[in-house]
Amino acid sequence: MSKRPRRNHAPAFKAKVALEALKGEQTLVELAQRYQVHPNQITEWKKQLLAHAEEIFSKGGKIDQGPTVKDLHAKIGQLSMENDFLSGALVRIGDTSAKR
Repeated sequence: MSKRPRRNHAPAFKAKVALEALKGEQTLVELAQRYQVHPNQITEWKKQLLAHAEEIFSKGGKIDQGPTVKDLHAKIGQLSMENDFLSGALVRIGDTSAKR
């Protein structure tokens, strides 16, 4: 019997399922079948949503939107320069696997 690989759900998916559970229009079993997750997992996400709901409305609270496009472009440029430098260094030491 092989194990099913562990799935990582996006925060937006977790929020969607937890909100559906809070609405109460469907049972946990129905939601579990619909979204293909265990009912205990839905219960846990629902608890987390209720526990952290006040943070959304707290004064001065800022939702982390992740890195900006400018930051990502800067990171791409940095990594590109590092790759060019390292491939040049490999050529200088005589490694034939480096790009030319």
